[in-house]
Amino acid sequence: MHMSPANLIDDFRAMAETIAASVPLPAIAELFLPPLFKDRQPHDSEFMALRLSDDSVGISYVMLPEHCRSSYELLRPDAVSGRSPGELTARFGSHDPIEHMLAMAALNAICSHVMRSGRVELDTATDSLGLLDITEADHIGMVGFFSPLIDRIEACGARLTVIELDDSYRKLYPHIHVTLDTAELKRCNKVLCTSTTVYNNTLDTILEHCRPDAFVSVVGPTAGYLPDPLFARGVDVVGGTLIHDGTAFMRLLAEKQRWTCARRKICFQKKTYRGLNL
Repeated sequence: MHMSPANLIDDFRAMAETIAASVPLPAIAELFLPPLFKDRQPHDSEFMALRLSDDSVGISYVMLPEHCRSSYELLRPDAVSGRSPGELTARFGSHDPIEHMLAMAALNAICSHVMRSGRVELDTATDSLGLLDITEADHIGMVGFFSPLIDRIEACGARLTVIELDDSYRKLYPHIHVTLDTAELKRCNKVLCTSTTVYNNTLDTILEHCRPDAFVSVVGPTAGYLPDPLFARGVDVVGGTLIHDGTAFMRLLAEKQRWTCARRKICFQKKTYRGLNL
C-alpha cells in the first residue's frame, strides 16, 4: 500500500488550507452539540454539526474523554458563530479533543461547500459498499463493525476478519472472527474501513498492514470530505454523506430524527476521480 510521507491529519489540514486560500468560504452560522453522555454516546446523539451561512453542513462524531466534560458543556454557539471554518480546520489533529472535533466538522463543512458549488464531480448513484463485489473467493477485512454487510458476506461464503475495539461484538457474533490485531489484514484482499479511522488518526497504521493489491474502501457518515489524501495513500473508494438541506438537517439532528430527507450518500472512486477544480 502506497503511503504519503506526511501524516494523514496533516494532509487533510493542508487540503483545507489550499481550499481556503482559493475559494471564499462562508462563515459559520449554526452549531449543534448533543448532550455529552458518560462512557458512550447513544446512536441518536453520536454527532455534532456546523452549518455555514450558505447552508453547507459538516458533521463530526462526539468521541470525547470524560475530562473534557466541563469544557464541552461550556461551549456555546457564539464561540464559533461568524468565524471562518478555515480557522477551525487549522486545529485538526489538536491535542485538545474538543478542538479536533470542531475541526473535523469544519473540514467536512468546507468540503460540502466545495461539492455544492460544483467544483468537483459527484456520484450519488453508486453504492460504495456494492463496489466490494463480494464473492466466495474473497477474504474481507472489516475495520469497525458494518452490521448490514454481515449477512451479504456470509451469503456469498466469503471469509471475514473484523478488527474491532468493542469486545461486545465478539459475544454478539461468536461465529465471526473478531480481533484487535490489525496485522491480520494482510490476509485480506478486500478491506472496508469505518471513516472513524480518519477521526481517530489510525488509518495510516491500518493501511500499513494492508496488502499492496488489496481493494480498500473508507465508508461512513463522517466521510463528508474530499478523497484526495486517501487516494494518495492507495484507498480505492470513499463513501460518505453530503447534506443537501442544511437547515432541515440541523433541525432533524436536534430532534433526534432520521436524516434521510436532508442528505445524499456520495461515492468517490480513485479510478474515475478527476480531482478538485479550484
